[in-house]
Amino acid sequence: MEKTKRIVLVAHDNKKKDLLDWVTFNKGTLAKHFLSATGTTGKIIAESAGLPVHRFISGPLGGDQQIGAKIVDGGIDIMIFFWDPLSAQPHDPDVKALLRIAVLYNIPMACNRSTADFLISSHLLDEDYDNRPSENAN
Repeated sequence: MEKTKRIVLVAHDNKKKDLLDWVTFNKGTLAKHFLSATGTTGKIIAESAGLPVHRFISGPLGGDQQIGAKIVDGGIDIMIFFWDPLSAQPHDPDVKALLRIAVLYNIPMACNRSTADFLISSHLLDEDYDNRPSENAN
């Protein structure tokens, strides 16, 4: 990972406001990095926080899979995913696959505000960092 991180932002419907509040609070820090997001989440962040955001398609329409492919290609460094564990998601298998691929590729990931706060406040955010597991790791 280079100093400027490629951060993807994802939120289920019931968590979009929480993510927007977090993004707004951390706008100065996030502005130093490349942001991407799923469809509606990206639109809300761009319009409300005024940050440039590359938008994938909506999660249920394949956006989660697009992000997973980007992780595999080395195009995502950090994932902030405010998911709703209490609401059934029609694309739940895609969500689980995305979480699985993020863990497999050793992507720092926050699924709630507390973890996102710790992640974004780490000194490692502004440094080069080798997060790829060794080829001998099982």
